[in-house]
This record gives sequence, structure tokens and C-alpha cells, in this order.
Amino acid sequence: MTSALAQHTVTPTANPMRIMVVDDSVVIRGLTARWLEEAGHQVVATASNGRIAVEQIARAEPEIVLLDIEMPEMDGITALPLLLAARPRVSIVVVSTLTQRNAQTSLKCLALGAVDYLAKPESHRGVSTSMTFRHDLLLKIEGLSSRHRRAQTGLAASQASASQTMAAPARAAVGAASAPAVNRLYRAPAPGAMVRSAVPASTAPAAAPASPPRLRPIAANIHRRVLVVGASTGGPRAVGEFLSGLGPALKTMPICVVQHMPPIFTAVFAEHLGAQTGLQSAEGRDGEVLEAGRIYVAPGGKHMGLRREGGNIVRLRIDDGPPVNFCKPAVDVLFHDVAAIFGGATLAVVLTGMGADGTHGARAIGEAGGAILVQDEATSTVWGMPGSIAKAGLAHEILPLQALAPAAKKYMGGGR
Repeated sequence: MTSALAQHTVTPTANPMRIMVVDDSVVIRGLTARWLEEAGHQVVATASNGRIAVEQIARAEPEIVLLDIEMPEMDGITALPLLLAARPRVSIVVVSTLTQRNAQTSLKCLALGAVDYLAKPESHRGVSTSMTFRHDLLLKIEGLSSRHRRAQTGLAASQASASQTMAAPARAAVGAASAPAVNRLYRAPAPGAMVRSAVPASTAPAAAPASPPRLRPIAANIHRRVLVVGASTGGPRAVGEFLSGLGPALKTMPICVVQHMPPIFTAVFAEHLGAQTGLQSAEGRDGEVLEAGRIYVAPGGKHMGLRREGGNIVRLRIDDGPPVNFCKPAVDVLFHDVAAIFGGATLAVVLTGMGADGTHGARAIGEAGGAILVQDEATSTVWGMPGSIAKAGLAHEILPLQALAPAAKKYMGGGR
């Protein structure tokens, strides 16, 4: 993602997180801890290598770990599974400089369970003087706080439900009825399925539950000719899982992916997608003709759009224009172009990510007759981008990650 994120002013958080900072540089540990504490977070531990971090994590009980990759004694990729084993609910953000080797390692860490990555300047001076690094750090922490609020809410609801279940015989004995906790997660029903209450009528609470997101009416049976995917925080793993689940259907159309990532990372990410799917996959190049069965990944630090040439030839458009939604590449840029060129023949999928990038473009795709699927909150690392589209009533379906590929296949086949 671009340095334009630094244009945001980070105010003291309303959701302080417990954070562990793991880095072999005392300068970076000190600066990072100071920035986090100034933003209202609590730094519960610091460590100069992975071994110390593994020894401390159970006692420190962090909610988030900032994990450097290159460290003596035990590096980040070795420490990662040990940290997750000691504290399974922790969110680990890997931190590395922008090199191809580190990009490869960072993506491997994401596959092993890290939730996000953060690119840092190569020198200590660069870290201390870079407002971009500081703001990117704080914005990522703020975005991940929603993940922990959701987990805490779910735990509280489970505990309340268990408590009420245990107390049920006593309530029955005195004739007192009490409503169980309500699960307020909503998923789109299968086309044509009846919508039923998640809570039996006999136990429904007196207070009405929050309304589910409004779903856009299913578009007419149109043969989809292009698949566009947008994602941010938590996206590398989600995009790979979604595309892999499509199987042979991927060969029927071109696939364009915008994943918020810095340069170098996007090239490596494209290679990983190619290995996962068995398709040709690479960063998009300006003027490249769209071909079915190929994956085009927006290059970090550049926008990727489309342009029509002549009759049916569609080419990629790569440009260095200003950030959109504080992002570069931006999902909205691709979505607006695909709506204008492919219209109702578009299938758009928006996966986990922070912010609201993609919402305006999703509106354009929907108005053109295209189909829009988004990941649900329960399976998203951060329900920012898909949540924004869902809350605006622009999604045709809101589904768990594992259900998105089967649903997308139906649209890709042209029938419902």
C-alpha cells in the first residue's frame, strides 16, 4: 500500500491493544514501543529474538505481536509457529524490509498463520524519520483491533450462553424464562432459499436483533467474462484459497487481482498464486492484452485498470496516478474500468481488508448488471472492505471464505 496512508492523522485509540515487539534492533524496539504507547496501546513485552519472544509470550499475554523476520538465535519464521502454539488467538504481524527474499519469507509467514505484514525502511535512520512507517504501523494495529473486539464479543456471548444453559433447570424450577445469547452474524441465503430466523420463535428475545445487511437482487443470467478480486489485510491467504477453490473454472476468463501490497511483494505474491492455481500469473504490464486463464496482479505502488482497443480487445492500463482511497493500487480504479468495459459480464469478489476501497467501484459494477460477492465478517481478518460493500447494500451474496468459490462457479457458468 502506498505512503498516502501517512496522510491520515492517527488519534489516540479507543481500543487499546496489548502488544509485544520482537526485533533485534534496540532502536527499532524503542521507537516502535514509544509510538504504540503514544497512540494509547500497551507494550507488554519486547524481545531481541524469537527465542526470547517464545519464552515470554505466555506470561505477557499479548493480543498482537510485531515480529521481525531476520534475527539472531531464532528468526521470525522459526518463531512464528511456536508463538501461535503458545498463544493461538494472537495476531502476528511480520515486519521486514523490502527485498525479494523478505517478501518470499513474509508470504510464507502468512501461509503459516501470520495475519499481516509491514514493510519497514532498510536503515535505522529510515525507520526513525519515516512518517509513513509509523502511520502504516498504527493503522494496521487499529485495523486489527476489530478482530480482537469481535473475538472478545464472541467469547462473552459464548460464556453468557453457557451460563444460561447451566442455569436453565433452576429457571424452569421457578418458572422463569430467559432468552439465550443471539448470534448476530448474517450470511446470504442460497438463491431461492427461504430465510429463517437464527433463533427459534419460542426462545426469541423480546428485543429485535440488528437487521442483516440488505442484499442486492441477483443479476439476470448473464455469462460472466471477467473475474476481478480486491483484498487488503489478510488478503494474500484469502485470495489464494479462493482462487484455488475455483479449479478448472479459472481457465474460462481472465482474473485481475488488486491486493494492497508494496512493490516487490506483489511480484512474489503473483508467483505464489501461479503455484497455487497452476495458471500463468504475474504483475500486470501496461498494454498487455487480457487473456482467459491468466492471473494479472496489480503492481505495488501503481494502479491497474483496463482500456478497450478496437472491437473486443481489452488491455491492461497501469499508471502512476494519485492514490485513491489512500491506496495505490486501489480496487476502485479496476472496478470502475471493468464496469465500464464489461458491464454485466463482470464477477467481482471482495475479500478481507481494512478500509472501504472497492465500495464505489462495486456500486458501478452493480449498476451495470455485474455480480458482487463479498466475504463475511466471521471469516475476515478485518471486515472493512467487504463490510463496507455489504452495509451499503451492494453485495449479491455475503459468504464465508470457504463458500465463495462454490458460489462464484455458478456465476462463472452463466447460470444460477
